[in-house]
Amino acid sequence: MAYTISPTPSVPGGTQDCVCRVELSVCGQNLLDRDVTSKSDPFCVLFMEINGKWTEIDRTETAVNNLNPAFSKKFIVDYRFEEVQKLKFALFDQDKSSMQLYEHDFLGEFSCTLGTIVSSKKVTRALLLGNGKPAGKGMITIAAQELLDNRVITLSMAGRKLDKKDLFGKSDPFLEFYKQGDDGKWMLVHRTEVIKYTLDPVWKPFTVPLISLCDGDIEKQIKIVCYDYDSDGGHDFIGEFQTSVVMMCKDASVVEFECINPKKQKKKRSYKNSGIIIVKSCKITRDYSFLDYILGGCQLMFT
Repeated sequence: MAYTISPTPSVPGGTQDCVCRVELSVCGQNLLDRDVTSKSDPFCVLFMEINGKWTEIDRTETAVNNLNPAFSKKFIVDYRFEEVQKLKFALFDQDKSSMQLYEHDFLGEFSCTLGTIVSSKKVTRALLLGNGKPAGKGMITIAAQELLDNRVITLSMAGRKLDKKDLFGKSDPFLEFYKQGDDGKWMLVHRTEVIKYTLDPVWKPFTVPLISLCDGDIEKQIKIVCYDYDSDGGHDFIGEFQTSVVMMCKDASVVEFECINPKKQKKKRSYKNSGIIIVKSCKITRDYSFLDYILGGCQLMFT
C-alpha cells in the first residue's frame, strides 16, 4: 500500500462552494489480533483522495489492548454536494511511537464516498486487507452527523470521593460521555483525560459541538460513565448516571450527580453511591465561522 501523508492536511475548495461540515465517528469490531502477549492497540487513519493520491487527513487516538474500539476522536470534514469525495478508513495496530504507518501492523481498511456515509447516516462494513481479502471478521462502523447547529457546550467537571480501584493506590479516573442513537445504542461522544492517583479529580474544561453531545436537543438524555484507567486497557468501572444539558446547566453555582455502580447497588443495601460527579460550570455559546460573519453582514474590505 502506498499512501501520501500531508503534514498539514487540506481539502481543496473555499467558502464559495456549497458545503456543510460533517462529523464522522468511528468504531471497530472484531479486529485482527496482531499482538502475541496481548490484544491489538488500534488507531484509525482517515485518507481522502486528492488529485489521484490518498492523502492523510487525520487520525484517532490509540485504543490500548482493544479489538472492539470506540474512538473518541472525531473526523471533521467538509461535505461538498457537487463533488465525489472518496474516503479511506485504515486501521493499524500501534507497535511503536513512530508516526510512519509502515512501522505499524495493518488491520484492514474500508473505502467509500463521503456522500454514501452522509446519506446513510451510519454504515457498517467488513474490513479488507491490501489483497482484497477479508481482514478476519473485522468490521468498521462509521456514523455521520451534520454540524448544522453552530452552538458549542463548554463543561468543567470534577469528582469527589470516588471509589478506590487500585490495590496499592487510589484511582486514575476519567469520564466518557455518550448519546443515544436512533437504534437505541449508546455512542461515545467524548472522553476526558486521565487524572492520576486521586479520588477527587478535577478535569480540564472541554468544548464539544452541542449537536454532537445531544443532537442539539438540550433535554435529550446523555450518559456519563466514570472509569479507573488501567494501562493494559482493562479499565475498571466506577459508576455512571444519566442527565441532560438542561440539568447540567442549572442556575446553581455547581450541579452534583451521584455516580452509581448498579452491581454494587444490588449487592449492598447500605450502598449509596460510588462518588459524586460535579459540574463546576456549563456554558452554551455559538461558534461563529468566518462565513457566518460574512452572511451576517459583517463584511470586511480586503484585497
